[in-house]
Amino acid sequence: MSVDEGSERLQQLSESLLSRLRVEKVIVNISLGSSGENLERAVQVLETLTGQKPVRREAKRSVRDFGIRKGEPIACIVTLRKERAVSFLKRALDAVSEKIPASSFDEYGNFSFGIKEHIDIPGTRYVPELGIFGMDVCVVLEKMGGRVKRRRQKPSTVGHAQRVDRQEAQSFMKQNFGVAIL
Repeated sequence: MSVDEGSERLQQLSESLLSRLRVEKVIVNISLGSSGENLERAVQVLETLTGQKPVRREAKRSVRDFGIRKGEPIACIVTLRKERAVSFLKRALDAVSEKIPASSFDEYGNFSFGIKEHIDIPGTRYVPELGIFGMDVCVVLEKMGGRVKRRRQKPSTVGHAQRVDRQEAQSFMKQNFGVAIL
């Protein structure tokens, strides 16, 4: 093998690694629109489902018709990464029968879906003291090297080959998670 063939093979290998998709993060959100005891129960449910402590989110503005004041905690959210994200995503997809509408995917390869009742997630049992909550699950997919645009020092733009589009995300979910796109 000559030097030119070796460098060409190395370039092909690095391009195939850089073009491989992965789950960057999974964001799980329970939004109630009110604070108090109900929010505390939602925090407990989210903590038992994900194994991480949720963060409370506050209202950005007052909405008089709904009785919401600015700064009042009205939701809880958890961001999962790496293995935790993938394992939770598999369980969450089981809750929706592994079917996602095509309209749930955006042009950047991210997608979201809702779970009507948290007890639909496999391995979760109903606790009457906590109640039943619905949640939103948002998934961010990216290719290797995507951190270049988010890093603090020397951020840079990402080329078109490194961006994830809708078709790539849909085929990734079909192949790796067995999801049916409706």
